[in-house]
Amino acid sequence: MRIEELDYDLPSGLIAQRPPPRRDSSRLLVVRARAGEEPPALEDRAFRDLPRLLQPEDVLVRNDTRVLAARTHFRRPTGGTLELLFLEPARAGDGSRAGEERWEVLVRGRLREGETVASFAGSQTCTAQPVADLGGGRWLVDVVSPSGVTSFLREHGETPLPPYIRRRLHDPERYQTVYASVEGSAAAPTAGLHFTERLTGELWAKGVAIEDVTLHVGLATFKPVSAGRVEDHSLHEEAYTVERETWERVRAARRAGGHVIAVGTTTVRLLEELALLGDDAWRTAADGALCGRTSLFITPGHRFRVVDAMITNLHLPRTSLLALVMAFCGIAATRAAYRHAVTERYRFYSFGDAMLIWPPDHGHGS
Repeated sequence: MRIEELDYDLPSGLIAQRPPPRRDSSRLLVVRARAGEEPPALEDRAFRDLPRLLQPEDVLVRNDTRVLAARTHFRRPTGGTLELLFLEPARAGDGSRAGEERWEVLVRGRLREGETVASFAGSQTCTAQPVADLGGGRWLVDVVSPSGVTSFLREHGETPLPPYIRRRLHDPERYQTVYASVEGSAAAPTAGLHFTERLTGELWAKGVAIEDVTLHVGLATFKPVSAGRVEDHSLHEEAYTVERETWERVRAARRAGGHVIAVGTTTVRLLEELALLGDDAWRTAADGALCGRTSLFITPGHRFRVVDAMITNLHLPRTSLLALVMAFCGIAATRAAYRHAVTERYRFYSFGDAMLIWPPDHGHGS
């Protein structure tokens, strides 16, 4: 696949700068792809219509990761400032210094080897010292914070937002899903931002099963594809945890004739990763949970083994997310859906509207 195939024309005014007044008031473009070159069937709905589009035997799988308040500002010894975005822990401290942890961070500004930078937020001091330059602004740093890095971030960190969102978010919870519970992401699984407690209750009442898995979203997921041949692009690994019982219920629902509907590209990648790992991985899972890391990059030609339908937002050009949608829906069908979304002035990206995609050869809700 050529990188040019991940391009499309989007007026900048369609990039959503703030969330809608109500989460489920966003629009929902239902895409029913067809075999071959036949255009997809497109239907304009509201996200709150979702319970009427699914069936009682279906199972909805969500990513319950929670975004860490990971954006911080540190001061260097010379008085200049740096922005550090904490991505994930590399390891716990080795005991040589109390409160020390090693983290991977994204640095805005130039971090110099050998220097120690410090944050003086509140009454405690948090320091960071570079260990290794990972490239692309990413560093391994040793961090010393008396209360621990996660506690420091909860108290003093800011919620990171994508760079195309230029307006300050008054309520940081609007960049969290209502079911977010496992802290550890650098970015939100944005397809889940449309759900409300009421809508979830309506899905349960309809008889749709709801299952939660955890994949901590890294910034690499949203990084533009730069390789001329899309398949040559690579993703950084992201950590996940799935309970054995959850996986068994998902598979049982599918065997019983239900559809597996994945909420977001992160959930799609995780479910397909589990299918590729097979039963041997579960036999060695500790405490009934499978914990691991995935860098699965789904491109056109991928054979989907678990996911029957997906809910997703409208993505940036030249990203792995758009490549995944094209793999699921078909390149021509995706292009047709995006042209329709632009014409009908859907809202794009993280705070934008959503799509419910049914690929060819699957039954659909009504």
